[in-house]
Amino acid sequence: MPRTVGRWEAFLFWLKLGFISFGGPAGQIAIMHTELVERRRWISEKRFLHALNYCMLLPGPEAQQLATYIGWLMHRTWGGVVAGALFVLPSLFILIGLSWIYVAFGDVPWVAGLFYGIKPAVTAIVVQAAHRIGMRTLKNNWLWGIAAASFVAIFALNLPFPLIVAAAALAGYIGGRVAPERFRAGGGHGKADKSFGPALIDDHTPTPAHARFSWARLAGVIAVGAVLWLVPMGLLTAAFGWTHTFTQMSWFFTKAALLTFGGAYAVLPYVYQGAVSHYGWLTPTQMIDGLALGETTPGPLIMVVAFVGFVGAYAKAVLGPDALFLGGAVAAALVTWFTFLPSFLFILAGGPLVESTHDDLKFTVPLTGITAAVVGVILNLALFFGYHVLWPQGFSGRFDWPSALIALGAAIALFRFKLNVIHVIVACGLVGLVVKTLLV
Repeated sequence: MPRTVGRWEAFLFWLKLGFISFGGPAGQIAIMHTELVERRRWISEKRFLHALNYCMLLPGPEAQQLATYIGWLMHRTWGGVVAGALFVLPSLFILIGLSWIYVAFGDVPWVAGLFYGIKPAVTAIVVQAAHRIGMRTLKNNWLWGIAAASFVAIFALNLPFPLIVAAAALAGYIGGRVAPERFRAGGGHGKADKSFGPALIDDHTPTPAHARFSWARLAGVIAVGAVLWLVPMGLLTAAFGWTHTFTQMSWFFTKAALLTFGGAYAVLPYVYQGAVSHYGWLTPTQMIDGLALGETTPGPLIMVVAFVGFVGAYAKAVLGPDALFLGGAVAAALVTWFTFLPSFLFILAGGPLVESTHDDLKFTVPLTGITAAVVGVILNLALFFGYHVLWPQGFSGRFDWPSALIALGAAIALFRFKLNVIHVIVACGLVGLVVKTLLV
């Protein structure tokens, strides 16, 4: 039987994970599986997948929520908060630094050259995300129809992202009643069929006392969560007013946190609708650059919200022209707080319900509809990025053929040779630097 894991040992592991969690949710989950299930045997394969299937049902970054869940199961609320927070904090500090370099030195020729090559790579990466999710999700004509309708809704009709999510959930619900065999969940991570030896939390290890469901505990978690949201939101409103950038960012990313079904790529269209089109915090080009930085840092991709907060507050000089960095850093911290607070609450409130049964969870048919719609929404995001990369001055301007060649090369590297995303971004950045040097 594996030895007991102390809090300090767990803390050091979660801290390490925060710095090495590259590769998006699939890579992050694979790292946790290798470390926790195979090497350290802190948790069994079955219990690991049981927790993961629950996290897949939730809005928010499933890898971060999975770390929170396992930390909570092992060391109560303290363990969950530490595991989830350390999954995010390294990325937050790194992105604050990179965002400052970007806005302060973005016009420096070599920095501009790197981003010139990175932008087409990001376009190819988003296309790959749409393809990957589509291959896993769109199993029949019904789901293809939902994906196509969501694309038309956001591309041609410019409908709000929350409305598209609601319509897709309704379509999934109705479809599940009319033709349930067409809406059986194709996602998830199935059943455990491997054993790596005895684990600290094994298949039949009894649920610890703190993880057993009680109405009093559920009410307590909800009450604490409400306070943790209301107090900072109330202080922001009282100090700056409802229309201030800090307050509006906090409110906007609270809504975004509840719409991230299907991962970060699914909510990015909602973020650009709000941050670029509605509020004007960023330009389209800056949004693409922010996604590139998010792809190259550890932690969940949705941490791009820290870049959005920093750049938006910096550009608007929310704390005055003499405190540009401070204003950006405060905004990045605020949007991170309001984006991730719901994820902690979902785990701490819902975990005991999940632990009450160790049977595999089923995806609901509304979620199947939402996941299908996500494919169309991500495809629209790829077209949005492609337009601004290939026609930087609009369709009336010139076609940027070097960017098109870089995007094509990135797509071949990703689709044909299955290269790592970070390697592709680095290579394209270097190519962009060479191209910009030659064109000057």
